[in-house]
Order: sequence, then C-alpha cells, then structure tokens
Amino acid sequence: MLANYFPILLFLAVGAGAGAIAIAVGRVLAPSKPYHDKLTPYECGFEAFEDSRMKFDVRYYLVAILFIIFDLEIAFLFPWAVAFGDIGVFGFWAMMVFLAVLVVGFAYEWKKGALDWE
Repeated sequence: MLANYFPILLFLAVGAGAGAIAIAVGRVLAPSKPYHDKLTPYECGFEAFEDSRMKFDVRYYLVAILFIIFDLEIAFLFPWAVAFGDIGVFGFWAMMVFLAVLVVGFAYEWKKGALDWE
C-alpha cells in the first residue's frame, strides 16, 4: 500500500530540492550591496505618508474569499471527471446536487452585490 504513495513523495522531494537549489543559486550569484536608500520603505516613488497597516475595504476580502471558495469547490470536479466512468448514475446526480448548491450560492452572492466593485 505504501508503494502507491512513492510517486507523490518523489514529486514532493524533487519539488523541494529544485526550490532549495534555486534559492541557493540566487543567494550565491545575486549581487548584494545593501545601503540606506535600498532599505527604506518605498511607495510610488516618494516617502510613505500613511501607516502601512491601513484598513482595506471589506469588499476586497469578501471577493478574495469568494474566489477561494469557488475555486476550491471547482477543484472537486477534476477527480469526479476522472472517476466518472466508475461512479455511475449515483455519482452523476450527487455532483449535479453539488453544482446546484454552487449555483444557488453564486446567485445569492451576485444578488446581494458581493461581486460589485462600484
């Protein structure tokens, strides 16, 4: 059973190794000459005039959360499509119910104006 997970572990190891090598090469080859002007905060070509921790509009976070939710829910369609031949009619209708809930949620958010930028 554990042999089935070997390709995943190999993929993770190769990805982590490639990332570590890229970071190491960047540290070795990149020029590093820090001085005061490089280390100062930069905002649009002039000195910062407000606190960097200013509040954002809640709509920004709402749209971001909605994107993540719908993106993750759509990701459930990929394994369903791969196993479509094996799951039969029950699997088909289960996914149709899932998609109907998604559509109702999306219509509700649209009607409430959560996707309007103004």
